[in-house]
Amino acid sequence: MSAAKHHEIVVLGAGVSGIYQIKRLVDLGLDAIVLEADEDLGGTWYRNRYPGCRFDSESYTYGYSFSKELLDEWHWKERFSAQPENLRYLNFVADKFDLRRHMRFDSRVERMRWDEDRRIWHLGLANGGGYTARFVITGLGVLSIPAVPRYEGLSEFEGDAFHTYHWPKQPVPLAGRRVGVIGTGATGIQVIAEIADEVEELFVFQRRPNWSTPLNNSTISAEEMAGIRARYDEIFAKCARTHGGFVHLAEQRRFWDVPPEERKAHWDRLYDTPGFAIMASNFPEIFYDREANREMSEYIANRIRERVNDPVTAEKLIPKDHGFATQRLPLETNYYEAYNRDNVHLIDLSETPIERFTRTGIRTSAGDFDLDLIVMATGFDAVTGAWDRIDIRGCHDLELREKWRDGPNTYLGLMTCGFPNLLMVAGPQSVSGSTNFPRAIESGVDWVTTFLEHVIGERRTRFEAKPEAEKEWNDEVVEAQNRMLMRRSRGWFTGYNANVEGHGEGAVRYVAYWGGAPRYHQRIDRVSKQGYPGVDFA
Repeated sequence: MSAAKHHEIVVLGAGVSGIYQIKRLVDLGLDAIVLEADEDLGGTWYRNRYPGCRFDSESYTYGYSFSKELLDEWHWKERFSAQPENLRYLNFVADKFDLRRHMRFDSRVERMRWDEDRRIWHLGLANGGGYTARFVITGLGVLSIPAVPRYEGLSEFEGDAFHTYHWPKQPVPLAGRRVGVIGTGATGIQVIAEIADEVEELFVFQRRPNWSTPLNNSTISAEEMAGIRARYDEIFAKCARTHGGFVHLAEQRRFWDVPPEERKAHWDRLYDTPGFAIMASNFPEIFYDREANREMSEYIANRIRERVNDPVTAEKLIPKDHGFATQRLPLETNYYEAYNRDNVHLIDLSETPIERFTRTGIRTSAGDFDLDLIVMATGFDAVTGAWDRIDIRGCHDLELREKWRDGPNTYLGLMTCGFPNLLMVAGPQSVSGSTNFPRAIESGVDWVTTFLEHVIGERRTRFEAKPEAEKEWNDEVVEAQNRMLMRRSRGWFTGYNANVEGHGEGAVRYVAYWGGAPRYHQRIDRVSKQGYPGVDFA
């Protein structure tokens, strides 16, 4: 570390968060760089290159809103843009604003140590290099650490096998191959629907079914894009008003005041509407009233039954352990129709669990499946996983992963007590994991930047969240989650992943704020206007 390079501010991650954060910092003339573990920028949209990967937020609500010139120049080609185009967009932004010169690639941070005497952070890299910084801002990503299943014999398989997050850059041959996909969450649903008609045989190993509804994607013509550009102010203002940061406004009528036949007609319209309308424009009662959710769930179950020819298969695809929209809702295109194909086979692991990987494929309790390719769509060590992979030590050598062992504790999802001069964009217990991601990160970056302007302008060299402020925020996060039916769910929204040690059955974690984007943004704005009462500037 004696040869470490120093910068006033170091940003971790060159994804959606890091790109905008470095833009704000260099515009202020601050000495700042970005350290990125991968060989190029993009984060989620650099790594997730599997077939079918695309937005499920409307493209024109996902892009940055900070530059009118950028909004005028970029033409989204699809309502829900695919990964290659999304990565091109992020590169376009970085090149337009000359941000690459502030980025250091292949710079994976392995350890961070707080130096109380000098009031700086020491950062050690996997390649042996190091940096020091007065302030560190994390943009590590909510879903950036893949959760690989812990099956016996994983290394024995002689074919191709990888997690979707590690899909190779070079084309993966599919034609004429027997392919197994493990997992039917958001990623698995996209992959399965995309490759079903390309492979010779597709074996879907389903651990738990998820509710899923149509994406209803379409192209965006030049004329429509011109109209979108003219309405950008209106579009972003609408996103700012909604609970989830989308363009879909919640139903204002009370669930039980609307006759059942009208409720069904409303749901029929939403089912055919693009994106998350079926969730975001629904009756709010479906999120906290068990009977309202039960009725909504049965409606979606019947739509699945209508689309899958085999009644037995249809029932296996309908969740029985959680209600509609109480876990992350995947959006799909012809996913259920894939199971009507003769070459697609559903293996229900609740009936015949995987026993091990073999040299030629996968063995379940019902027998062996010979495969050429195994795709693990088994999710992520969500929200806190990226922090856990870095050995971060704060005051008195306090280890962050130990502090967060039973779940994160933060102040507003922006900082955590015991770790001075550390700021988080899209941090745990913010709204980044519970709302339209870029809408959340733009407000987070703006808050962090304004806060640092205050710190530097006041010639402060140290700040830290007050423990009582952190506890107050944690209590509010817990209360907001416990009002929702999702509190009983087993998805990453509540920190569940059976492939991650300590995140399985019985491990209730409060990783995101579920009080809604407007309430969250009002709260952090109020903190700024009051002079940051929850922060100790000693």
